[in-house]
Amino acid sequence: MQLTDAEGAFRIHKSDLSLRPVWHHKQDRVEAHILVCFLAYVLWKTLGQWCKQSGLGDEPRKVLDELKQVSVVDVVMQTSCGRQLRKRCVTRPSNHQSQLLSRLKTRLPTALAPWPCSEEITT
Repeated sequence: MQLTDAEGAFRIHKSDLSLRPVWHHKQDRVEAHILVCFLAYVLWKTLGQWCKQSGLGDEPRKVLDELKQVSVVDVVMQTSCGRQLRKRCVTRPSNHQSQLLSRLKTRLPTALAPWPCSEEITT
């Protein structure tokens, strides 16, 4: 059973997480790559359990496919004195995405921290 789980984990890395094997030549890079792959797998399994507890089944791929349409947009405006004003905005979810977020008992942030070295427009 553990071998089946391990094989499934490698399939998830290749397909769902788009993590491909990388040939590293230094031990610390190999270990870092393994850590990143492991953390991605843990997050994947956690999302699967979260979906299951929310009554959405145990297949997080469909939830991610739906929610990946939500994006972050930087609105940049030039002032007359040559400065840039930036506001990071999250797009509004569709009705279906809102229902998914509601079932997962989470919500999207309304504002995000600005990029470093930029000025935020206050609203």
